[in-house]
Amino acid sequence: MVKAMNYKWIFLVALAYASTVLAHPHSFIDIQTSTLGDSHLSGLQMRWEMDEVTSADLLYDAGSAPEGDAVWQKLAQEVMQTISLQHYFTSLWYDQKPVRLLAVGGSGKLYKIGHKAVLSFTLAPASPLELAGHTFRLQTYDPTYYVDMSWQKDSDVTWPANCDVKVKTPSPGAEIQAYALSLDNQSAPDEDLALGEHFAQKVEVVCH
Repeated sequence: MVKAMNYKWIFLVALAYASTVLAHPHSFIDIQTSTLGDSHLSGLQMRWEMDEVTSADLLYDAGSAPEGDAVWQKLAQEVMQTISLQHYFTSLWYDQKPVRLLAVGGSGKLYKIGHKAVLSFTLAPASPLELAGHTFRLQTYDPTYYVDMSWQKDSDVTWPANCDVKVKTPSPGAEIQAYALSLDNQSAPDEDLALGEHFAQKVEVVCH
């Protein structure tokens, strides 16, 4: 059975608020990703914007505290610690080899835009990765499919000009779609199935 409690990083409400929702996903996060470095990839700047319902409890906990206040810093630290247990829900491949990414200390920030909570942070490889002549693949997704995490448009992923970037959105088969729709808010998908991966976008990059 999937370790559902490991995914309460969705700001502690994704599973709770979904009591009236009968199909996955229960929560939506719009992603923007930009690279750090010109000739080498030294980091990935991530920006995750939560939908209004997912944001509700976070904004409630922050109250009227101004951006940058200790309340926001504490919430950001808690969220970063939790998502670190799931490798920040992000995978990077360099020439088809997996790259371990770690958050840059102090980069995690939480703030709000209107009624939405936004988390920003930076992930970095152990050492910069040369761009020219190499390929990359990037994915950010929730394996359980409780949360839809996606780049809404190609321009939400930015790399240096010498790199060709394609954001590919999958088309899962009818059987997988039917299975996802069959899960109610009390059900967890089979862990071995890695349901979210079937719906996850892939960013493919070729640098010249």
